[in-house]
Amino acid sequence: MDNIKTFGELKKSGYLSKSIKDELRHNLREKIKSGKPAFEGVHGFENTVIPELERAILSRHNINLLGLRGQAKTRLARKMIELLDDYIPYVTGSEINDDPFNPLSRFAKDLIAEKGDETPISWLHRNERFFEKLATPDVTVADLIGDVDPIKAANLKLSYADDRVIHFGMIPRANRCIFVINELPDLQARIQVALFNILQEGDIQIRGFKLRMPLDMQFVFTANPEDYTNRGSIVTPLKDRIGSQILTHYPQDIQIAKTITAQEAKLDNAQSESVYIPSLAKDLLEQISFEARESEFIDNKSGVSARLSITAYENLLSTAERRALLSGTDKTTLRLSDFMGVIPSITGKVELVYEGEQEGASFVAQRLINDAIHTLFPSFFPKIEKLEKQGEKTPYSDILDWFFTESGFELLDDCTDEEYKSILDSITPLDKLIEKYLPNLDKKDRNFMKEFILWGLVEYKKLSKDRVAVGYQFRDIFGSYISRL
Repeated sequence: MDNIKTFGELKKSGYLSKSIKDELRHNLREKIKSGKPAFEGVHGFENTVIPELERAILSRHNINLLGLRGQAKTRLARKMIELLDDYIPYVTGSEINDDPFNPLSRFAKDLIAEKGDETPISWLHRNERFFEKLATPDVTVADLIGDVDPIKAANLKLSYADDRVIHFGMIPRANRCIFVINELPDLQARIQVALFNILQEGDIQIRGFKLRMPLDMQFVFTANPEDYTNRGSIVTPLKDRIGSQILTHYPQDIQIAKTITAQEAKLDNAQSESVYIPSLAKDLLEQISFEARESEFIDNKSGVSARLSITAYENLLSTAERRALLSGTDKTTLRLSDFMGVIPSITGKVELVYEGEQEGASFVAQRLINDAIHTLFPSFFPKIEKLEKQGEKTPYSDILDWFFTESGFELLDDCTDEEYKSILDSITPLDKLIEKYLPNLDKKDRNFMKEFILWGLVEYKKLSKDRVAVGYQFRDIFGSYISRL
């Protein structure tokens, strides 16, 4: 590549020009044959979205990725860069990356006609072949396609009827590139109409110019299905010209969700090394998002982004880190009470329905945490029945008896790790329950599991939990009721 600097040298090298869709298709075929993943780093789509996307690329289709927010639509589009050739040649100085074998612009055609094999050639890296535009109501045809530039006309002393006075928009400048339009329904209908011929014939129209520029592009659109009714719609003729519409989805199980969160969370080494995170805490964090997607207080049609779990994870570690810094220690273990620190990450990422607005965002966030505990509790310990025979001993009887005898305890937010452990160790029936049902539990996870049991018993109406100024107070449910009287 370093030795090829003219059109003549490019011809002698045996380089074969191909369209971007053929380029993507060829490189995808090679990846599939070699067994390498085409979209590495995108999890949970291996058997659903990615096969459909690969079929669309093999079919040379323009693509519409349809799904709720936070479903990796833009990430998938950006990953397509890796299916491009490392470098492609273009006519030096061209505004639209003219292929020297198939020039489109007046500039490139004139230059090749003048210099022939001596036409200078430059090389474009694949990372520079990705264009992205967020569709907003203020986007104009001039932004996307182009317009007449009166300053250029004045400087070059040309008539407005000369095509050399055209200032190309983003789409022509993305010739031979991947062009992504995010949130397509937000684009005004008249702007969408301007895309018809580009998708079908590759033509562009600017003012009154008779232009035929068969642009070589791979279009990828993203859209939220709720946008079709809330803010706008994709006009039917445009949908008809998009080859494949692919539906995305949220992670279907906690394990995949944990993988995504761990990959995307922005943590530094200080946080990772200073805060130990029990395995159950990671499951609990992801379960919050699953609960939110089913909650009666949240508008499920708007979606609950995967970014909720990612930012909540970052906030969770920061809560524990801050507590450790205040107590003067370098290392700490995450506590269940630290989950109160993720509430700001939840409240800003969910759209509440009327009932949720009435309850308040903070209440809904707290409810989601409690629901996650309620859901996961039977995965570790025997299910707590709503109705039990009077006097019948259950796996939790000893714990409840302890609270009835001891009148409960307070778990303060800023207590040291030693104080935290001492308080939980004083409830000896917790150890017996863990030994019986989780004999292989890692010792580092033991205190978190003890606190999880207490929160779980609260959720199943066996204990009471009240927020005090600087912590939580756990008590026997009947004792709590009597004290209120």
